[in-house]
Amino acid sequence: MALDPQVAAAAALGGPLAVGLAAIGPAIGIGLMTAAYFNSVARQPEVQGNLTPQYFITLGVVELLGLFGFVSFYLMFSKI
Repeated sequence: MALDPQVAAAAALGGPLAVGLAAIGPAIGIGLMTAAYFNSVARQPEVQGNLTPQYFITLGVVELLGLFGFVSFYLMFSKI
């Protein structure tokens, strides 16, 4: 079954846009979070032991959000 040209064009433009947004969101989040972490450790080095586990857990959650975007893009265009 052939797709309508407008639907095909929307799919061709929407997919890369979704991947771009899925990549830029976590990139900005990780950058801001890392800057805040290093800033707080530089100001008070004694809190590094308390902040490091929280930093890495939050880093994993933010990275997982980006991974969800890429997986959804893959599932959108795969023939399952």
